[in-house]
Amino acid sequence: MTGEAFYLLACVWALAMLAVFILAIRLSYRIEARSPDLTNRSGFPRKAMMFHTITNMKVARDKETQAMRRRMNRLLLVVLAGFVLLWAGLNLVRSIG
Repeated sequence: MTGEAFYLLACVWALAMLAVFILAIRLSYRIEARSPDLTNRSGFPRKAMMFHTITNMKVARDKETQAMRRRMNRLLLVVLAGFVLLWAGLNLVRSIG
């Protein structure tokens, strides 16, 4: 039963981290749309410019866009914390077993 519980917990964790990361990506696209220097004018789809939005490069300076950027950074920190907790949990399980 312990193995099954671990796999179920890992599945729920993976879905949660994926959902939070997708929210961050969608927010990055919204930030890009509000920033004139990051707007996609080529007509072709492109990847989210998350590095620019994380580091505040060429991002619009209005309050709403900056609030969205801070929210996206918090979501990415949640994903990072999730991976750190997973790593700590795996190390704990290895040390016990």
